[in-house]
Amino acid sequence: MVAKEPLSARLPKANFSFLKRLFWPVLLVILGFATYEGAQRLLPYADRPITRINVQGDLSYISQQAVQQRIAPYVASSFFKIDLAAMRTELEQMPWIAHAEVRRVWPDQVVIRLEEQLPVARWGDESLLNNQGQAFTPRELSNYEHLPQLFGPQRAQQQVMQQYQVLSQMLRPLGFSIVRLELRERGSWFLTTGAGSAGPGIELLLGRDHLVEKMRRFIAIYDKTLKEQITNIARVDLRYSNGLAVGWREQAAPTTEKPAVAKN
Repeated sequence: MVAKEPLSARLPKANFSFLKRLFWPVLLVILGFATYEGAQRLLPYADRPITRINVQGDLSYISQQAVQQRIAPYVASSFFKIDLAAMRTELEQMPWIAHAEVRRVWPDQVVIRLEEQLPVARWGDESLLNNQGQAFTPRELSNYEHLPQLFGPQRAQQQVMQQYQVLSQMLRPLGFSIVRLELRERGSWFLTTGAGSAGPGIELLLGRDHLVEKMRRFIAIYDKTLKEQITNIARVDLRYSNGLAVGWREQAAPTTEKPAVAKN
């Protein structure tokens, strides 16, 4: 006699694979919706008005008040809605600001770190140059007349600054300082030294190229010949291939009209 199978074994088994596949997507949607709703309810409590502005950095040329006035339209916003990128751009448009960093600090503070420009020279008659050779234009320049004055095409700011640094380093051991350096449109360089321990200021005509080589020639001849006569010299023309020409001050001008040429 053959035993019959139980009824449960003969009935088709329920297929729950579809429900299993559907469970996780539905759960994720529910969790996402719950998170969104929770965030929307909590946001009014978390997104507080900005009540504190912390300005950091060594400020010598601009005041805290000027910074606060500049960013006033932005700090009227709330903690999450404040436009930090726009605030940074606004700050870096101030003439004396070289770099600005802006960040949020929970729950209601904005921290601003400022780096000021470092003026090392005047650029033309209306601007200053920082130590990177970048021009900026403050409202008042009268306090910076002691800085050397550099001239050149607008695109040549960094080139002129670099040349100034090189030539200054070469002239410093002689007791000379540069008060004016000019790169003209045709590429010629003109330099004026200031009055100092070496004597009164003189003009150096350097020409278009090989400036370092020409300056070395001047230094060599200066030590041998020109040093003793420096108070009588108005200018030195270094545009020659292997020598230089001296232009004398009026009271010490030689009888001949042609400048003397010295060769090394």
